[in-house]
Amino acid sequence: MNWSLRAARRSSLLQVVKSAVATGAAWLIAGWLVEGPPPVFAAIAALLTVQPSISQSFGRGVERTVGVIAGVIVASAIGLLLGSGFWAVALAVTCALLVAWALGATPGTANQMAISAMLVLALGTATPGYALDRILETAIGAVIGLIVNLAIVPPLALGPARERVATLTGDTAAALDRLADALVHPQNAATLDELLTRARALRGSVAAAEAAIAEAHESLALNPRRRRRSTEVASLEADVRRLFAISTQLTGMTRAFADDYDETLAGDGYAAAIAEQLHRAAHDLRLAASTGGLAVADEPPALTRPLEVLAAPPTHWMLVGSLLVDLRRIHDSLAARAEE
Repeated sequence: MNWSLRAARRSSLLQVVKSAVATGAAWLIAGWLVEGPPPVFAAIAALLTVQPSISQSFGRGVERTVGVIAGVIVASAIGLLLGSGFWAVALAVTCALLVAWALGATPGTANQMAISAMLVLALGTATPGYALDRILETAIGAVIGLIVNLAIVPPLALGPARERVATLTGDTAAALDRLADALVHPQNAATLDELLTRARALRGSVAAAEAAIAEAHESLALNPRRRRRSTEVASLEADVRRLFAISTQLTGMTRAFADDYDETLAGDGYAAAIAEQLHRAAHDLRLAASTGGLAVADEPPALTRPLEVLAAPPTHWMLVGSLLVDLRRIHDSLAARAEE
């Protein structure tokens, strides 16, 4: 069983500060507006509403409020009948979970219903006035959490998206270089297997980049900074699509190379020419990552035109032909990026 007390990626310090500010503000404002016990419900609602994206904050606020409403209704009904003893609390939690299950509620809403039912019976009196105050208190906390998240640098998940796309670009360029080197150096079964395994591993980098792009898109929803940043996210998404296409062609080239390899291939002139083209493609990918485009004044792209073979190769013609087809597709992907 794999588990850890540490998160795969820690929250930003700004997010921690916003959570603290929202919790304190909710406590003070709800305590001023709603008379009665300490505003625990408001503080918890504000704390849980401050999320890594505005859309998540809105969803968590709604989830929290709906869960509290349902939970206090269940707790109030059971409290009026049975009081606030152990069995009343146990029954209220059970009923809240069953109601959530019957309604098909999300796990977060179901847990909130159960927690609210338990807290209402454990911390207060199960009266209609008390239940109404806790609902109002929770709504105040959720609204404050959302406002704080909007007011203090609305979160955007662009940094992780940029990093993942840069990693995918570097991994793809490295794979192009590895295949180019393999074409002009003798190989054995072990090195061919490793070459193919590492080429297939690009799928993991693609998946990570796609997940980061999805998070970036989610962070734009309901975000006031969306207009200025949506173009960058769209550009990163287009880059991932092209890199996915290049990695697919590269994996196919590596598969063909591993299947049809023989010892004479390292001295084949066509193989050397293809290797040079692959190195040029890797260079252009790194150039694009460092400059944001494939053509700059001081360093033009290296892969300016696809390799042309006017006559059938005397040897390895099936492998060379297959590699040339995929190489042209890689060239087309890079050329499309340069034209934008």
